[in-house]
Amino acid sequence: MKLSGYTKAILNWYAVNRRDLPWRQTTEPYKVWLSEIMLQQTRVSQGLPYYRNFIKRFPTIRNLAKASEEEVLLQWQGLGYYTRARNLHKCAKKIVSDYGGIFPESFTELKKLPGIGSYTAAAIASICFREPVPVLDGNVYRVLSRLFNIEQDINSTAGNKVFLDLAQALIIDDNPGDFNQAIMEFGALQCIPKNPGCEACTLILSCESYSLKNQLERPVKSSKKKKRNRFFNYLVLGNNKGIFMNQRIKNDIWKGLYDFQLIESDEKITDMMVFLNDQGITKEVEWQIHHIKEYKHVLTHQVIHATFYYIDLNIPINKLLSNSFDNGNFYDFDQIENLPKPVLIDNYLKEGIF
Repeated sequence: MKLSGYTKAILNWYAVNRRDLPWRQTTEPYKVWLSEIMLQQTRVSQGLPYYRNFIKRFPTIRNLAKASEEEVLLQWQGLGYYTRARNLHKCAKKIVSDYGGIFPESFTELKKLPGIGSYTAAAIASICFREPVPVLDGNVYRVLSRLFNIEQDINSTAGNKVFLDLAQALIIDDNPGDFNQAIMEFGALQCIPKNPGCEACTLILSCESYSLKNQLERPVKSSKKKKRNRFFNYLVLGNNKGIFMNQRIKNDIWKGLYDFQLIESDEKITDMMVFLNDQGITKEVEWQIHHIKEYKHVLTHQVIHATFYYIDLNIPINKLLSNSFDNGNFYDFDQIENLPKPVLIDNYLKEGIF
């Protein structure tokens, strides 16, 4: 089959099978950009309600640019990969300040913006401005590697060029946005990672991997890095009015979000009271641990082993605040509801132990 035959078959499949999603009903760059950023590392079913709420809260890029970072993070809470939200906010402010609130219309210019890489720039440029630049995401890599039995590692420089050249040869000039969305949708719904629907696939007779029965071996990609184990020990200092909380300001996970007073250790602490006494932390403050909760929170590159120690405050708040806790304050429960928090912290609070 000629390359044009693959393009036509994928577009025909898309015309019948495409999902009715709100960002496909517009070519407005702001909405397309927002959807592409939100759906990175996120399933459509999870991202859809966030997209709708985000658009409702920030209907235009100027609304987003005027918001505080804390407001943006609160709307993003639960989606994870919070660097995306911070870059989204930074990008919005730059577009408003440097481009008068109007997105640049070329792939090259879009790539200069914060948080917009080749994939996102290609999506915006092709869907909104009809520039024939192909997108390469996990779905596209999988479809192309199977159709053409590509053996190169998708994480290698040489492999990336092979896929980019092939995608460029397949894309059509008259409606590149539709083709990019079609091949991504084909990978998301038809040519899925496990148990792909080969028998019902319109390209079954032209798929090299199907004929070789090696579909599950494509795409080839180098092994993932081993996840790092981290041990978080949270001191939840609270009473029936609220909790002492801390904003994370270091360049680490969850920057800008709020959690509790944290002691990170190399391994699990077996007796927290002994540890606190040894560190001199309880020297000026009398307290007792009332509840202990343990969670395992798995992220892309690390696993958080979190232990929460709830300590009911029986001391004046001003004495606690003078006890050298970093960047922390006492917040009542209504205030805490409006603070952006990691899912791990939000889940703990929802346990209702107070």
